[in-house]
Amino acid sequence: MDFNMKKLASDAGIFFTRAVQFTEEKFGQAEKTELDAQFENLLARADSTKNWTEKILRQTEVLLQPNPSARVEEFLYEKLDRKVPSRVTNGELLAQYMAEAASELGPTTPYGKTLIKVAEAEKRLGAAERDFIHTASINFLTPLRTFLEGDWKMISKERRLLHNRRLDLDACKARLKKAKAAEAKATCEGDTVPDFQETRPRNYILSASASALWTDEVDKAEQELRVAQTEFDRQAEVTRLLLEGISSTHVNHLRCLHEFVESQTTYYAQCYRHMLDLQKQLGSSQGAIFPGTFVGTTEPASPPLSSTSPTTAAATMPGGPSVASLAPPGEAALCLEEVAPPASGTRKARVLYDYEAADSSELALLADELITVYSLPGMDPDWLIGERGNKKGKVPVTYLELLS
Repeated sequence: MDFNMKKLASDAGIFFTRAVQFTEEKFGQAEKTELDAQFENLLARADSTKNWTEKILRQTEVLLQPNPSARVEEFLYEKLDRKVPSRVTNGELLAQYMAEAASELGPTTPYGKTLIKVAEAEKRLGAAERDFIHTASINFLTPLRTFLEGDWKMISKERRLLHNRRLDLDACKARLKKAKAAEAKATCEGDTVPDFQETRPRNYILSASASALWTDEVDKAEQELRVAQTEFDRQAEVTRLLLEGISSTHVNHLRCLHEFVESQTTYYAQCYRHMLDLQKQLGSSQGAIFPGTFVGTTEPASPPLSSTSPTTAAATMPGGPSVASLAPPGEAALCLEEVAPPASGTRKARVLYDYEAADSSELALLADELITVYSLPGMDPDWLIGERGNKKGKVPVTYLELLS
């Protein structure tokens, strides 16, 4: 192999000079060129962005894939530029086990029928989870990973180059300072008039020659300093532009964060609807299996965060509708069409989700439609009377957002 010995020796000399300068700075024996406060703030913000982006990325990966072995496997596939194999979600695996259990224990038995219903719901939950993971990976994880593996590597490279340029500049400053000190000393010695009666008058000639040599050394050091200063300023400007681009990175990550929240909201809304449908199916089947059993839902441990009024928050609180009767047993045959709305107390409500009426006493609902609702004395608080045109029926409060 053909080596360029001159270039190799030059690189070794530069490396040695930088090492000496860095060591002397650490021991306080050399001066160091300080960056301006604005530049230091840009560096600190870039470092903070990088550190928090890494933490958010890693924890989001844990959220989407809690299994560490699976995460390691996916990481290896990505490093090998191979497609990650499709993985069954926990919900889909549970659905598979329940379906197999129902097939073996008897699909026509009450337990088997329930297993099949729950398996179908878990399968839908698993499919929703798969879609959420895929969407979140593309819209959120990929941009964060692109920043760390692309933009940040470029910033780090330019910062290292700026650090080397700064060491070269300070080394040139130190060399010029030493040359000027030696020149001044040689000049002082050369100003002494020689005594030619002495046997060694050549000392004066040597001093004058040394002064001239140090003058040349000062000129050379000044030229090197100007070159080093130009390269340092140019590199500082390049690095500054890259660091100022962190603001654009924040804007991009903000957009990705909104998309992540949107996909997460969609995912949990799908899960909520699937579980409501399952709860409704299980409630009707349980009533058929165990006649006279009250089937209802408990209130959630804590209400959802909302900036709306307490009444609206109560109306939009998650939870399945109770199928408790509207009126006491003796009044169960009362026709809702004969019930007149109260003179006051009617309100407008917006429907949050589609709702299928379980029987003729309930009113079917469509998402985002507006209906008139009111309550009657002694009525179950989980239900209201809803009116849409000439149609009237019971509606669950959890499907409504009261407007006025």
